[in-house]
Amino acid sequence: MWSEHGPTIKLTNMSQDCFRCLNRRFLLLGTSVVLLVFCAAPLAAAAPDALKAGASAVKITPPVGINMAGYYFDRAAEGTHDDLYSKALVIENGDVRAAFVTLDLISTTRAMVEAARTEIERATGIPASHVMISATHAHTGPVLAGRTARETAQGAAKDLTQRYTGDLPKLIAESVRSAAGRMASARALAAIGREEGLSFNRRFFMRDGAVGWNPGKLNTNIVKPAGPIDPDVGVVYFDSGLTNPVATYVNFAMHPDTVGGLRFSADYPYTLARLLGEYKGPEMVTVFANGTCGNINHVDVKWAARQSGHAEAARIGTVLAAAVLQTYKQLQPVKLGPLRSRSEMVKLALPEIKRGDVERARAIAVRYGTKDEPTFLEKVEAFKVLDVAAREGKPHEVEVQVIALGPDLAWVSLPGEIFVELGLAIKKASPFRYTMIAELANGSIGYIPDHKAYAEGNYEPISARCAAGSGERLAETAVTLLKELHAANIGSTAR
Repeated sequence: MWSEHGPTIKLTNMSQDCFRCLNRRFLLLGTSVVLLVFCAAPLAAAAPDALKAGASAVKITPPVGINMAGYYFDRAAEGTHDDLYSKALVIENGDVRAAFVTLDLISTTRAMVEAARTEIERATGIPASHVMISATHAHTGPVLAGRTARETAQGAAKDLTQRYTGDLPKLIAESVRSAAGRMASARALAAIGREEGLSFNRRFFMRDGAVGWNPGKLNTNIVKPAGPIDPDVGVVYFDSGLTNPVATYVNFAMHPDTVGGLRFSADYPYTLARLLGEYKGPEMVTVFANGTCGNINHVDVKWAARQSGHAEAARIGTVLAAAVLQTYKQLQPVKLGPLRSRSEMVKLALPEIKRGDVERARAIAVRYGTKDEPTFLEKVEAFKVLDVAAREGKPHEVEVQVIALGPDLAWVSLPGEIFVELGLAIKKASPFRYTMIAELANGSIGYIPDHKAYAEGNYEPISARCAAGSGERLAETAVTLLKELHAANIGSTAR
């Protein structure tokens, strides 16, 4: 036992001689005990600081009348079904912080990300290099300025779109500033669940030997899917006590292209967030990051039912929420360690443009929106050619980023609509127990298929603004960064 003056010993059946012997030994050891106490103090001070986390959501719903993104025809927004948000999660370990932002938008642009990172660093002190910004790919949000020739044709050059796009970096920064202001000591827990009935590869081998894209329900010419899905439901949960939820980061690979229409909506992530909030409490922020779903959507070609509209989005969001709720039961504490971020800029070659392609593309583009409307694939290829030609041979320079927390958990960003095969390869090679992949992050160059898809053809390879092999280069870069950070964090944890 200890008194305010030091240790006391309770004697039981002990002679006075034994007591005097023990007392002498204690006095002799006193100096050593004091030295041990002073030597141990620096070790205690060197222990990792407690993890902190905070989350926030800031509304980014555009004004009515702005043109909407996602399709190869014009739509002007007439209202709002559910608001769009910039959702931010800020974590801190020791004196290092990182921020994760997901936007209910069709994509991100490099200019938007760079401006937002600058605002975030100014407002919070979080280094720009420690900020990951991705889009959910909602098809019921606004077009954005500075993206593609197609969006320019769909109203991206209008003053309303220019002003909205220009205001986004400050709104994004406000979501991070608010999240940083709410940080509190927290736990991090993670698990990988599975949901195999929601997502489907939308490319199919057909009876005529071609690869079809969205070939239609109950199509008897379908042989089998041309690729896999990713059924992983990645969940990272932060709370500041059993009754104080902070955020749930959800990672799942599937196009949010369900709702359609002329009203703003976050699509199925809206229902996901609403239901998880009803379970955990409205103060919890659900941060949804889309995985590699460039060739993945929600359409079950073996099911005759119509799969569009808000009812279908609600069904999908409900099923995904159920998968997350089941995954909550599997959550395990994340082994803490250093919080590190590393990025690499990768140069990607452009696809080949043949002589006469630009002239044909211009002729097709001028027919856009007229009575002589081009076919879908004519529009896809024409706008691709114009975007590639505008680069005048300059390769894309895109960012691959990895943020890691200790030896267990890592987040990867990729700059486009990435084919699922590439994401699966990254996860398989990752040394981290939990690897979350956010596509359309830190800028986007559109579709990035795997190498084999270029020979197979159809929509995504025709649309791709980068050459075959680009996706594999990004995957290799991501794996290299993951291995470097894992080795660094394992080394720090071992010490």
